[in-house]
Amino acid sequence: MTLPEQSSVTELLVASGNGDPEALNKLLPLVYDELRRVADRYLRRERSDHTLQATALVHEAYIRLIDQNVPWQNRAHFFGIAAEMMRRILIDHARGLQAAKRGSGGIKLPLDDVINLSDERASDLIVLDEAMKALAEIDPQKSRIVELRFFGGLSIEETAEVLGVGTATVTRQWKLAKAWLYHEVSKTVTSDE
Repeated sequence: MTLPEQSSVTELLVASGNGDPEALNKLLPLVYDELRRVADRYLRRERSDHTLQATALVHEAYIRLIDQNVPWQNRAHFFGIAAEMMRRILIDHARGLQAAKRGSGGIKLPLDDVINLSDERASDLIVLDEAMKALAEIDPQKSRIVELRFFGGLSIEETAEVLGVGTATVTRQWKLAKAWLYHEVSKTVTSDE
């Protein structure tokens, strides 16, 4: 995304926040390709025969995003929230899949027709989500860095901009958060065996 496009995205987000209904119509063409790349990153982590299309994930996330009452700060803030939304969609579905297998009749999402998570992948997603929640309780900033970097695909610089901290802080906390998450996920996987 070029610098003028980045500025336009920020301007449209601010205009939308100020009540301009046309801003969202103008925003989608500017952010669609980037949202698609975020969705592709998520789906690359799924098994190869996964039936969810990136387009469906982008559309579901975008619908949820425009329903949010968020005072958008800038483009990086928007993409950070978009990544979080995509992660929640996949986690919600994984939980619903596991609940349905236990006979509880879990809540169905609009994406049920196209998402086909394996039991193993659904469990992995849930374990990672639980570890992310634990990290958020211990250190919300590290959790947010993981969300923006790993799930959102933001650069160190963009993450620093969203969080209002220096790049050295993001780099240091990113390394610590990855190590902590690896330890937590490994501990859970080991105890399940």
